[in-house]
Amino acid sequence: MRRLLVHLHRWAGLFTAGFLVVVGVTGSLLAFNVELERICAPQLFAKARPIEQRLDLATLAQQAELLLPQAQVLAINMNEPDQAYVVFSPRENPATKRPYELEYTEVFIDPWSGKILGRRNRGDLSEGIVNLMPFIYLLHYQLALGDVGMWVVGIVAICWSIDCFVALYLTFPFSLGGFWRRWRRAWAVKRPTSAFRLNFDVHRASGLWVWPLLFVFAWSGVMMTMRSFYSWPMHHLFPYSAPLPENASTAPKRNLDWRAALIRGQELMRQEAALNRFTFTELTNLGYDPSNNTYELEVRSSRDVFRRSPKGGGTSVIFSAESGALINLSMPTGQHLGDTIDSWLAGLHMARVFGLPFRIMVSVLGLIISTLSCTGVYIWWKKREARIFGLGRLSARREASFQSTKQVDQRSS
Repeated sequence: MRRLLVHLHRWAGLFTAGFLVVVGVTGSLLAFNVELERICAPQLFAKARPIEQRLDLATLAQQAELLLPQAQVLAINMNEPDQAYVVFSPRENPATKRPYELEYTEVFIDPWSGKILGRRNRGDLSEGIVNLMPFIYLLHYQLALGDVGMWVVGIVAICWSIDCFVALYLTFPFSLGGFWRRWRRAWAVKRPTSAFRLNFDVHRASGLWVWPLLFVFAWSGVMMTMRSFYSWPMHHLFPYSAPLPENASTAPKRNLDWRAALIRGQELMRQEAALNRFTFTELTNLGYDPSNNTYELEVRSSRDVFRRSPKGGGTSVIFSAESGALINLSMPTGQHLGDTIDSWLAGLHMARVFGLPFRIMVSVLGLIISTLSCTGVYIWWKKREARIFGLGRLSARREASFQSTKQVDQRSS
């Protein structure tokens, strides 16, 4: 069994090594994504005016519709205090009956004045440094290769998750006698020693010291890229909230405009906060889903796992755009254990918990992941050289023995 697991660990490591170096280095940078965005693209953030009041989400959505006549505004996101992010899709061009071809995929608005701060085509490096961090994110999430790249990253994350347990087992001593005393050696790096032994000790010890985080990042990577694979075991192990009902109306009407939706959303949120015993402060997102004819209002609440939530983790109410009736309340914690686990995995993966110390730890962890990959390849290469050298010496001995036997036979004849 151990021999089989050694082969499994070797080939899983070789398959994932190059990808994990990319994921590790980019992840180290993304732990400080917002801070680096402010350096690379300062024009996308408004100058703070503490004495002025920011425009509300409904006003910003209405302003965005005026500024972007060829786009349908779907949401206004204000996770950052000095930036409003517009989510939109191109409208249909009445002349061609096809969607307008917009030259940008992201629009940012000043939350105090409602004016456009900037536009960009997300991840397009030809636009300059303004797209550096989005490109790094796409490289981390999908190798900048679109859906194909995301599948590759997902498969790597699955292999990595399984290999975490294989690698942990391989650090155990061969026998149970004196287990803890012998296993303790695996946690240390011995000096002075040879280059091979140093790389082996660093590979094994660093993997052990950060093993829980390695598995968290591997499995949360599966959650973000291969949701169907992730959901199968998780939904069998933990309770999750039921999926949202589909819109049964044959001809839904958007009776609520942005202003009415904001008012209704706040009313519903106050009611749900009283019923479910949580408090909320800032309103961070107001969105409209035309496929279901629903609105969603997201807030920062006492049930949130982390403060900024670009990928989920915020408390929200979803309600009908036709009648204003509540459809769903979503809380990151306190409802269903499966949803709580998902929220924590997302918060840990994106370094949105425990403040600056954890972000520094995640940044260092990205470099450790890269080191594990590089040392693993080095160990495989040196063992391969030793095997080839050993086979070469064995072949030379066999050839010498054959020649000697041949000479003896010739003399005898």
